[in-house]
Amino acid sequence: MKTNHLACGKFQPKKSQKHIHFLYIYSSHSCVWYIFNHTYNIQQNLARGMASESYKTAPDTTTSWEKEETRPPVAPPRQPPQSRASAAYFALVDVVLRFLLFASALAAVLVMVTSKQTEIVPIPIYPFQAPASAKFNHSPAFIYFVAALSAVGFYSIISGLFSLFALLRPGSFPKVVSHFLIFDVLFLGVVAAATGTAGGVAYIGLKGNSHTGWRKICNIYDEFCRHIGASIAVSLVASILLALLVLFSISSLSKKIPR
Repeated sequence: MKTNHLACGKFQPKKSQKHIHFLYIYSSHSCVWYIFNHTYNIQQNLARGMASESYKTAPDTTTSWEKEETRPPVAPPRQPPQSRASAAYFALVDVVLRFLLFASALAAVLVMVTSKQTEIVPIPIYPFQAPASAKFNHSPAFIYFVAALSAVGFYSIISGLFSLFALLRPGSFPKVVSHFLIFDVLFLGVVAAATGTAGGVAYIGLKGNSHTGWRKICNIYDEFCRHIGASIAVSLVASILLALLVLFSISSLSKKIPR
């Protein structure tokens, strides 16, 4: 190639005309050969480059179902340890609250049904007196109270068992809470109504009502009134526990909502 470069660009003529003519022809052929060879090399390089590019950008003819078959199975997302610990914490608190709800409902019912007292009271025929008894089933409000608290106690047993199951498997706790939240709200209304109704009747027995002529009876049936008051107080605790369960369930479900 150096001779070609010399022949093409660095040729210096000599004094003899024959030598000049021969070297001129030789140099012309060398230049043509050099240009042809250089052009051929460029074309070969371009062809190789285009072939490699077409290989890289070749369209993918693999079908979607073939890709699905060859794709490795995706493992299900694992629950982070922190969320599992929080779920277990919520499940434990839920179990404790439902156990306390059962205990309070049972205590309220037992205290109410044992509220019985018999006293000697005057009768309209003076000066005679006769024994008279005071029982919870003498008032429809107290009967409704016993029925409502009994239903709440039975519900607390069932929901407590499901909460215990959720405690053993924290991943299922949101589903359990979502199913029992509506029943918690329903029984909260039932217990609150029963407590208010029984409390109104008990207040009349304690204070009476001079405008309607209803006399108070707690000055005579003091033990009966103490039973009624204690039962109403325990049912008020059951109402608070149900309200806490509702708030607690809403709080635990709100943590599952993506931010």
